[in-house]
Amino acid sequence: MEVVNAIGRRKSAVARVYVREASEGTGKITINKRDLAQYFPSSILQFVVKQPLNTLGVAEKYDIKVNLYGGGFTGQSQALRLAIARALVKINPEDKKALRAEGFMTRDSREVERKKPGRPKARRRFQFSKR
Repeated sequence: MEVVNAIGRRKSAVARVYVREASEGTGKITINKRDLAQYFPSSILQFVVKQPLNTLGVAEKYDIKVNLYGGGFTGQSQALRLAIARALVKINPEDKKALRAEGFMTRDSREVERKKPGRPKARRRFQFSKR
């Protein structure tokens, strides 16, 4: 029973995933030593995390241990989805086509643009009036 690890990133969130075959067919997902439902109370975020597993129909087959840090909850859940998808491809390379078609193998590279000096935000300008 070998452990496969992978990494997923989104915005400033980083997910390190360790996947091993489930012992009693439970398929537990543990994030920072807490259960998935406890870490992500929102059912939508739980769904996002489980998407690659449900696509391949292996939700109960693997136990997943996660180290997750940085970013907010949405970015973290999407980083975790990418990491799980990458780990599943390491386990079985034939699954890559199905996961790629669903868009789970693509790293979303959009980051927050930095605030510029002399502006209130990155692109917003201060209000201008000619009076």
